[in-house]
Formats: sequence, structure tokens, C-alpha cells
Amino acid sequence: MITNTQRPWPVPRSSWMIKQSWRDLLFLHYPVEPEWLSPHIPAGLELDTYDQKAWISIVPFWMSGIRFRGTPSVPYVSQFPELNVRTYVKVGDKSGVYFFSLDAESTVGVFFGRKFYHLPYYYANMSLERQAGEKIVYESFRNGGGSIFKGSYQPTSEVYRAEAGSLDYWLVERYCLYSESRNRIFMSEINHEPWELQDAAYEIRDNTMLQLPGIDIAAPYCAHYCKRIDVHVWPLKPL
Repeated sequence: MITNTQRPWPVPRSSWMIKQSWRDLLFLHYPVEPEWLSPHIPAGLELDTYDQKAWISIVPFWMSGIRFRGTPSVPYVSQFPELNVRTYVKVGDKSGVYFFSLDAESTVGVFFGRKFYHLPYYYANMSLERQAGEKIVYESFRNGGGSIFKGSYQPTSEVYRAEAGSLDYWLVERYCLYSESRNRIFMSEINHEPWELQDAAYEIRDNTMLQLPGIDIAAPYCAHYCKRIDVHVWPLKPL
């Protein structure tokens, strides 16, 4: 079901293109000085800030039930792990997400994301193991080397929804993505119910996912976990 619940903008009247479920997400949030990050944002996008800080988030998770509108999901293609590195931008008053990288263990997903959404997808060898209780052990090794993530995480609180105006809300309640190709900005609408978050405990054993000149991130400021969210994605459109 598509609703307007807690959504900053109305649901688009046009038809969505892709439906998918995102599962066992960990959000690791890092504050960054805006002047460090601005040179890495394409012209046409404005870096979004909260309390005068820009933010980068690293998000490991896995997807399931991926399908196009009017078609069923296909076994062995509709489910795979993915790991995103993202920051927060806006065009006018419309806030969204901009990705520095998206690693996935799916040749189809990498091809489609690059070809039709102009997103910086990379193929990676990835594993996700559920251990005792709700602990997730996650590893990602990008083909060609250079970008590694190894860690574990689990929820530690009851489920809650972020309050409007809070940092939690600002970080997660975003309903579009921006991308860039040939000096042109594109946007895709995204819709889902409000995030059902939990606080997260985590252990990071290795992380080289963010390698941008002039950017030095230390420990995350905060972390969130979400067990599952069902998502509709609209076609990409030029701005």
C-alpha cells in the first residue's frame, strides 16, 4: 500500500517502476565538516546539513522480492546483499540522498543501477550470516580490491519512529535519490512507510568503504537498525 504517512511530499501521481524489500539494515552515521564534503558533490546539488554538519552514512543490508511493476519476482535475481555509502543533499527544498557507492552481489543489479539510474554500482563478493539471537555478521569485498567492509550488528532497543525535527528523522526520512550523468542531475522518487527503527550495537573489524580525498571519518556518531521496509521506486527523471 502506498500512503502519504509522514512523507514530506505527496506520493507521485505517475506509476512506480520497481518494488523491493530492504532487510536487516544497519545505518552508521558519521558527521563531516561541510567544506570537506562539498567538493565531492556534483554541481546542481546542494549539500544538506543538520546543526551545521554534513553527514555520511554507511548502510549494509540485503534486498528481497525485487520485481518490476506487473511482473513477479524471479528466483536467484530478486534477492541479494547490498552496501551503500551515501550523503544528504537537496534541490530547492526537496531533500534526498546522493550515493558515493553502491556495492551489490548481483551482476543484474549492478548493470541495471548503472544503466537506468546512473548510480555508481560495483560488484562485490558479499556474505550475510545470522547468528544466535538477532546478530548479523556482514562482509563485503569489492571486486578489484580497495573497498572492504567487515562487521557485525544487532538491534538493542524497542522499535520506534523518529520524531519530526530530530536528527534521526533528518537522516532517514528521505523519499528521493539524486544521481548525476554527463553533468546533468537526475531524480527518482521513493516511497515507503515511515522507518521503524531500533538502536543498534555494532562491531566494525574493517572498513575502507569511504575513500575520498580530504575526508577523514572516525567512529560513527550514532547507529540505527531496521528489520524490514517495503519500498516502491519510481523511474529516473532529469531535472
